Amino acid sequence: MTGTAETEAGEFWQIYKLDVVVIPTNRKISRDDREDLVYKTTREKYNAVIEEIEALTKASRPVLVGTTSVEISELLSRMLKLRNIKHNVLNAKLHQREAEIVAEAGFAGTVTIATNMAGRGTDIKLGPGVKEAGGLAIIGTERHESRRVDRQLRGRSGRQGDPGSTQFFVSLEDNLMRLFGSERIARLMDRMGIKEGEVIQHSMITKSIERAQKKVEENNFGIRKRLLEYDDVMNSQREVIYKKRRHALFGERLTLDLENMQYDYSESLANAFADQRNFEEFKLELIRIFSIDAPVNEQEFMKIKAEELADKIFEASQAQYRFKSKMIADKAFPVIQQVFETQGQVIENIVVPFTDGMKQVQVMVNLKKAFETHGAEIMTAFERTIALALIDDAWKEHLREMDELKTSVQNAVYEQKDPLLIYKFESFELFKKMLEQINRDVLSFLYKGFIPVQDSSNVKEARPQPRTDMSKLKTSHEEVPVGATVGAPQPQGTAPEGQRQVAKPQPVRVDPKVGRNDPCPCGSGKKYKNCHGVGEPG
Repeated sequence: MTGTAETEAGEFWQIYKLDVVVIPTNRKISRDDREDLVYKTTREKYNAVIEEIEALTKASRPVLVGTTSVEISELLSRMLKLRNIKHNVLNAKLHQREAEIVAEAGFAGTVTIATNMAGRGTDIKLGPGVKEAGGLAIIGTERHESRRVDRQLRGRSGRQGDPGSTQFFVSLEDNLMRLFGSERIARLMDRMGIKEGEVIQHSMITKSIERAQKKVEENNFGIRKRLLEYDDVMNSQREVIYKKRRHALFGERLTLDLENMQYDYSESLANAFADQRNFEEFKLELIRIFSIDAPVNEQEFMKIKAEELADKIFEASQAQYRFKSKMIADKAFPVIQQVFETQGQVIENIVVPFTDGMKQVQVMVNLKKAFETHGAEIMTAFERTIALALIDDAWKEHLREMDELKTSVQNAVYEQKDPLLIYKFESFELFKKMLEQINRDVLSFLYKGFIPVQDSSNVKEARPQPRTDMSKLKTSHEEVPVGATVGAPQPQGTAPEGQRQVAKPQPVRVDPKVGRNDPCPCGSGKKYKNCHGVGEPG
């Protein structure tokens, strides 16, 4: 529900298939919506705004001045200070006082300057004697590009049948007027002999401004509609990927998805090599992805149809994967059993490392499920982790490529082609390529992955890493042994803290070298070579 949806009824229907129904007001509107006042220059317009504010405050009416930006609100504030007119400025800089300023905005003689966003969603309650004076006066310093925003500003006054008035001040230098019709109105003002400070007020000019606003709205609607058409392409791809992610994340239909991956890739391999008939390259590709030998010999490969070859590849890869899964489960189960029987009461999940020889991933497995399924849960967790990680990596890269494609296809307008049509064709090819990449990467890792652990000492409990207590670290050189590392575990047998002594370095003693024919240092009177030097090389 909104009070300003009527101007956007066409967009609501075309984009969202929603009707806009206008509900009559609770009480009849008695607000006076006056025709716009048009001035030649911005300076004349702002001077007229200040004079109007001054006249309204003397009539004991509250005034709400609507501005399009914070800069204009501050400019009007400075002009009012020069006239010594007390006022409040309501913009993003004073959001702490917003409720207080809005609460005072309906009292007699109060002037409030507000931007479009300030104070929205709050009714301005009229003070004593204000209804009799004419109600809240709304002054707009500029027409907005959208009629909806102007209606929101007008709607601040005249609530529930209260009296009030709205007046917009426009100059030919405003953005909207410069874009639409300012030259025509300027010529009209010149023919009429309008001098500086004089104003034009006519329903024809007001309607002309509203037509200009309607053109801007239609242009903005066209931009939003175009963006939606581009996003529809992405949304269809997004639904496919997020469906795959949900299956991988929650385990729903993951087995079926993996079988589809295996068959799709088997089919693409068969189609790729059906024309080439390169048997050696075919064998290498099977080893590279599925780690299997060719299910046909070279003579059969040269004659077989692509559909039959795809079925044979699929059957061989399925048999290999079942064998591999059982082998990993049988290998890991003794360790799982040992950990469950000894520490099952305190450990809920364990981390099992997998590697394909190039990359390594840590797979979290529920210990109880792994024990109850005799290790089969390890492969299920492995499949879920790998599928989720590789889908996410490929999707992030695809999003980057789609952004680049969306930018590059805009140049097609120079060839008088529709960029959206080219975007749809190219994005479909990119998406197809990404799905093939996901299939290849997931299958390659699943078929090549193995557990590189040999004993139960490498099985870790899945829990957060404990934080180091920095207060217990000793950094003084008097307490750290020579060559020790701060925080490193000390060997067994180390004396308790407070009783350890620093090992002092001992001097190295070097005796003079004794010649072979010199007297032996032992005092025997013999030559060194015949006494303690017997057997040493000469």
